[in-house]
Amino acid sequence: MEQEMKENLKEHTEIVAEENKGEESSNIDEQESKASFEEVLTKLQADLAEAKDKYLRLYADFENFRRRTAKEKIDMIHTASESVIKDLLVVLDDFERAFKNFPEESSLQPIKEGYELIYHKLKRTLESKGLKTLEVKQGDVFDTEKHEAITQFAAPNEEMKGKVIEVAEKGYLLGEKVLRFAKVVVGI
Repeated sequence: MEQEMKENLKEHTEIVAEENKGEESSNIDEQESKASFEEVLTKLQADLAEAKDKYLRLYADFENFRRRTAKEKIDMIHTASESVIKDLLVVLDDFERAFKNFPEESSLQPIKEGYELIYHKLKRTLESKGLKTLEVKQGDVFDTEKHEAITQFAAPNEEMKGKVIEVAEKGYLLGEKVLRFAKVVVGI
């Protein structure tokens, strides 16, 4: 019986040893599986972060592109009208010169009134498109941002040095941009 007990104990010990081996190998497999899963998860998280970063950069680039093209479109519309308006300024100047030199005969008064109507209508139309007269008067300080000096004369007095003595041609703004500089005579 002792022999039998020894055999049973041996058998039991072998069974327990085999179970422990299986558990150890399964623990090792689980640990390897966990490590592999964590590596894959870390890689996927890094890929997701990179994709998010690319998406945000692409979205920001697109928004900048959209804003830039909208601004360019508006600028193009203003620029297109700018050249036409600039060409029509010569017509306004001709009207103003004609009014200054128009004879005061009463028989020509209806013709003068007709010209004035056309002039004012043209001027209002251009003003509705953003044209503004650049206000310059005698005695203003010469400003290269608004004025173009066509000549310089000796100032009549010390106060007029560096100031506008005479306005030869009006200047105009289109919005806030100088379309044509006022042509002035400057005192020295």
